Amino acid sequence: MYPEYMRESLKLVDGTRAKRLELEKSGQPVFKPMTADERDDVLNRFHPDCKKDSRRVVHIGPNKGEEITTEVADILESHSRIRPEFFDLAKPDYETDVLIIGGGGAGCAAAIIAMQNGAKSIISTKLRMGDANSMMSQGGMQAAVPAKDSPTRHYLDAMGGGHFDNKPDLVRALTEDGPDVVKWLEDLGVVWDKNPDHSMYVLHGGGTSRKRMHSCRDYTGAIIMRTLMDEVRNHPDEITALEFMPTVELVLDGKGRCAGGILYNMETAEYFMVKAKATIIATGGYGRLHIRGFDTTNHYGATGDGLIIAYRAGAKLMYMDSVQYHPTGASFPEQIAGFLITEKIRGAGGQPLNKDGELFVFPREPRDVESAAFIRECLERHNGIQTPSGRWGVWLDSPLIDIIQGSGYLAKNFPAMVRQFIRYQIDITKEPMLVYPSLHYQNGGVEINAKCETNIPGLYVAGEASGGVHGRNRLMG
Repeated sequence: MYPEYMRESLKLVDGTRAKRLELEKSGQPVFKPMTADERDDVLNRFHPDCKKDSRRVVHIGPNKGEEITTEVADILESHSRIRPEFFDLAKPDYETDVLIIGGGGAGCAAAIIAMQNGAKSIISTKLRMGDANSMMSQGGMQAAVPAKDSPTRHYLDAMGGGHFDNKPDLVRALTEDGPDVVKWLEDLGVVWDKNPDHSMYVLHGGGTSRKRMHSCRDYTGAIIMRTLMDEVRNHPDEITALEFMPTVELVLDGKGRCAGGILYNMETAEYFMVKAKATIIATGGYGRLHIRGFDTTNHYGATGDGLIIAYRAGAKLMYMDSVQYHPTGASFPEQIAGFLITEKIRGAGGQPLNKDGELFVFPREPRDVESAAFIRECLERHNGIQTPSGRWGVWLDSPLIDIIQGSGYLAKNFPAMVRQFIRYQIDITKEPMLVYPSLHYQNGGVEINAKCETNIPGLYVAGEASGGVHGRNRLMG
């Protein structure tokens, strides 16, 4: 339930809705999108990455001398938890074709694909299988499946969203493989949202020129992860999952090739060595470092572990000065501060509004631009709403969606979100949500090529732990 002092602002939101709805129905942009110069200005002045004190020089390792996010530099320079002389690397405890570090979406998919190509694998995961950001993903994934779309258009959108700092070969692989991945997941058992004619139901995301967001209501990640985990667990002879056994160091052979890793059993405090022909890091991001004190949408296991072990082994990182803040993390209720409010809400017609109920930014700017505009509205223009504990936020007009799309649309397409807020006596079909940018994604990571290879032979990186595909800003999905 919103505090009484917010009621006056909520009335203003209600009062402007009819005018905003009329503009929405006209087919014209509800707010003028920013020019390139306007985007640069708001980013340079308000995006957290652009604050000089957000970075420092890293003093050791392959990226020595580069300025990177301060909290990340701290963990890269941290000490190892093991001493090499305590281990006899000639006597491995496990041997396998592929060691996969991480049990989220990228890790499970890697294990399944390895199995489909005749290789056995071991998954080393710090927590339980599926305890990952992938499980928490809501809105969907992008792939150029619709007839009016193409991988080329998707490529151009992704490059533009990343400010053309993306590695082109990675973006090409991502966009060309996208439709095949959608089919692969569906063949495994993912039930995508469909239109009555059985074609894919798709929506816009921020920074996209075509609708290509594929979803499973608003628990897309949970559906995908359930499907992947079922497939992994159905093949225990080919895939061994070691839960609560993170990989704490990589092992290199005498020629500098990655030959496996050292695992730590968190329950028994024992160390084990896995010898592998290939090693894949799929540990996700570092959102739980709470960069610059921001709330985060991330799972509590997202602490950058894969970056550390790769860096110690000599892997080159890239774009480690770039962090993505999702524009719409929950600001109230404060018990769920940082909780992801999927971009799909804005794709369906939800509008960001200031305390006076007025639109102040085009709802589907790229995420970094949208986030910077939210911060500007609150901190420079003083048009935000403050929570009882001092957090800032702007309104996200969710009731407008049911008016645009038809009664019941929110409950049908965002059931998890409706239930989450109703726990706190807020009905998002009748009242807007209070949101503010939340730390969401590490844009950088371990540098890879289009085959996911690093500069260390035998070491591969997949998913959020890799860098280059998104440039300095990731489009959703």
